[in-house]
Amino acid sequence: MLRTLLAASAAVAAIAMTAPPVAHAQAQSPAPAQAQDLTLQRIFASPDLAGEQPRGLRLSPDGTLITSLRPRADERDRYDLWAMDTTTGAWRMLVDSKKVGTGAELSEAEKMQRERARIGGQRGIVAYDWTPDGKAILVPLDGDLYLATLDGKTRRLTNTPGGELNPAISPNGGYLSFVRDQNLMTMDLATGTERKVTTDGAGTVHWGEAEFVAQEEMDRSTGYWWSPDERHVAVERFDEAPVGTVVRAAIGANETKVFEQRYPAAGTPNVLVDLYVMRPDGTGSVKVDLGSDRDIYLARVKWAPDGSALYVQRQNRDQTRLDVLKVDPMTGRSTILFTEKSGPKSWVNLSSVFAPMKDGSIVWWSERDGHGHLYRFARGKWTQLTKGAWDVAGINGIDEAAGKLYLNGNKDGVLERHIYALDLKAKGYPLTRLTQAGWWNNASADKTASRFIVSRSSPDQPTQVYLADNTGQRIAWINENRIAPGHPYYPYLASHAQTRFGELKTADGATLYWEMLTPALVPGKKYPVFFEHYGGPHSQTVSRNWGSPLHQYLVDKGYIVFQIDNRGSANRGKAYEDAIWHAMGSIEVKDQLAGANYLKSLDFVDPKRIATYGWSYGGYMTLKMLEANPGVYAAGISGAPVTKWEMYDTHYTERYMGADPKGKDAKAYAASNAIDDAAKIADPLLLIHGMADDNVVLDNSTAFAAKMQATNTPFEMMLYPGKTHSAGRDIHVWTTILNFLDRTVGEKK
Repeated sequence: MLRTLLAASAAVAAIAMTAPPVAHAQAQSPAPAQAQDLTLQRIFASPDLAGEQPRGLRLSPDGTLITSLRPRADERDRYDLWAMDTTTGAWRMLVDSKKVGTGAELSEAEKMQRERARIGGQRGIVAYDWTPDGKAILVPLDGDLYLATLDGKTRRLTNTPGGELNPAISPNGGYLSFVRDQNLMTMDLATGTERKVTTDGAGTVHWGEAEFVAQEEMDRSTGYWWSPDERHVAVERFDEAPVGTVVRAAIGANETKVFEQRYPAAGTPNVLVDLYVMRPDGTGSVKVDLGSDRDIYLARVKWAPDGSALYVQRQNRDQTRLDVLKVDPMTGRSTILFTEKSGPKSWVNLSSVFAPMKDGSIVWWSERDGHGHLYRFARGKWTQLTKGAWDVAGINGIDEAAGKLYLNGNKDGVLERHIYALDLKAKGYPLTRLTQAGWWNNASADKTASRFIVSRSSPDQPTQVYLADNTGQRIAWINENRIAPGHPYYPYLASHAQTRFGELKTADGATLYWEMLTPALVPGKKYPVFFEHYGGPHSQTVSRNWGSPLHQYLVDKGYIVFQIDNRGSANRGKAYEDAIWHAMGSIEVKDQLAGANYLKSLDFVDPKRIATYGWSYGGYMTLKMLEANPGVYAAGISGAPVTKWEMYDTHYTERYMGADPKGKDAKAYAASNAIDDAAKIADPLLLIHGMADDNVVLDNSTAFAAKMQATNTPFEMMLYPGKTHSAGRDIHVWTTILNFLDRTVGEKK
């Protein structure tokens, strides 16, 4: 989705933003006496300059171990499974991906799932799942499944050529479940006996999987859900037959593979979705009543803590209504528990906050008062738990017995994110901040919310991770990651540019936040600018977070690096985001222009050497900015852009632009496309696209290129055989970009 497109797209940031922020400069060792400048070769080499960044950190069920996926020192995209003893702090490898794995090629289905999760370039172990008793860990590797025990031994559970998708251990540890050949399977872990739970998955019919738009746009990666007592499993069935087929050529270096991909473009049919509840052996199946309207989205599914009910979030096609259904798992009958509705010229954003409590109440996230806040629904009545001109980003844990809820949000400023404890028993539900000011924080808790794994970073410190108690007190470092001698970034610390933050007001009174990095400024000298943007909804690029080493490299090269968050971006309230409703490529372009005009007012900026860059939505923005304001930008770089919104998928595009691009919404779509005005581009343009991109398909760039050629409008283009939407994570891409910058705005110009 073009929200997750940010992760794959802000290629400048993608290399370093995998990790949480680091410590402040004063906590670091003194910088080396001789400053070294970064090189592109070092940025893309191993180990990662941000330091070793463990992924998938989890506490074991008994709290004695912290497990994580850690990159190999000589191969930073390959991960192994490690464990840390929470008493001693000692680390040990549990599963070596090279010793255990077979090296087999993944199935096309698993490759596409990884691409949806933006981990397509990662190898080895990319996910794992503890058994409920804490005695073993499920490890998917090279298309098959293994069970690893804490003594370092592994047992292979499957050995099939097709591979297994969405593996999970059932809540009581009795079953292993997974999807094979488009059907849900279970395995009795005691006996190793496999059973096919569903039987008609084939062709366009899939069981237990999440459909394309659910994975890409809805943050839903699975299509089945175990009941807490293992007596039932809710299983999605979808049929892709109505969805249009796009013939996509994945052009590689030595061969071209042609895929007939079911791609639900804006305004065209989606998959047909059904939901069933059945026993683990497939018997006793009942169909859930999702209503008479078939053109809906299955947004979320969650069981009640005691398994007595199934909660289903049903979103209408226009995304203006979200119904929460309460389902009887024995009969499939459903009733609407409550409904979330959008305001005029708006939409309902999905959230992962849906927390059924043991007392029968539900904690829910809503933007009904204009900001994302928490509410409690009990006995048909609502109680607002948080309020104010700030936004809750998510829930980290709930201690229901103590009456404490832990959340993360930006109450202390848009540029930071903190963990807060909310007292559910005190009047007014007071909040207590548990994390240190000046950082971007996130956390995950154990089941009782007694201990937390906190990750944090700042502009001067790459991601640090520590274990904390429920008061926020640090118990132990998991990864202190200080920039000290031996740290990969230490040799470059002396030339590290500090990030400056600021804000400006638009002509109509909106506040825009910006960040800037500069070389050591020489009085009287004017510098070129690398003006980066994303610009799309559900994103925030300006924050007190660890940045990309590419930014530091550009500063070393003599560039100012500048970013500004326009209206439409996230974490600023609903009205701020709603500004792009049926108007993509309009207000964002004006706000970025305000940033450019601000830059031109600075006496150390060369107003004739501002180059603008973006990837994905940012690539689209580059085109719209050059078209709208010829001569303002000295050059533009557009990576993997959407050029016509009718080419992008339903759930993302229709949320903002409407569901009828050929009818009532036609004018909005026409105004938003970047192709019709291509000939207005008068400034140097570099267009980049991966030739195997299945998200923003290559047709977007070829259609745009054809328009440029037909109108005899000059531009440059670089295509990448075999590369997907994450093509920007490639040294050749940045070599190409730097050469283009040198020719257009650099000192060599």
